[in-house]
Amino acid sequence: MESTELKVNYRKIKESDNLILASIIKGSIESMALPLEGTAHSDPTTNDLFAYFSKDGSSYLVAEQDGIVLGGCGIYPSNGLPEKHAELVRFFLHESARGKGIGKHLMEACEQLALSLNYTHLYLESFPDMKAAIHLYEKFGYQKLDAALGNTGHFSCNVWMLKRLCE
Repeated sequence: MESTELKVNYRKIKESDNLILASIIKGSIESMALPLEGTAHSDPTTNDLFAYFSKDGSSYLVAEQDGIVLGGCGIYPSNGLPEKHAELVRFFLHESARGKGIGKHLMEACEQLALSLNYTHLYLESFPDMKAAIHLYEKFGYQKLDAALGNTGHFSCNVWMLKRLCE
């Protein structure tokens, strides 16, 4: 899939993406002064997303421009989620790629992937300080929940949202 307007390519993750994606994710968390423990920052799977997303029922999309990785987003059948639910995870963009519609394209593509994998709902966890991200989620129809679903291990996240993908 390619967006000609921005000349951004959206593709599945490759093993060679691991280092840059971990850097983007951890750097984003640090730059927003979010907790390091109980988030993707301290989660060891962040360092090897290629292996993490090799699990059945999961997928991770990378946005790149001129061969430079800008960020990515994935879907994952996280522990303890209800049947037919997956989590929208590791949705981070490099600071230079924000506000350009790339996140919108990643969100749309991940929702289509989730449907193709027969998920009916997408769940996500975030932080109140991630205002632009929460605005995007709400624009896409995600509703805030009063408590976490499942057991993602990201105990520091305190915004939980859910979207029903199909009627």
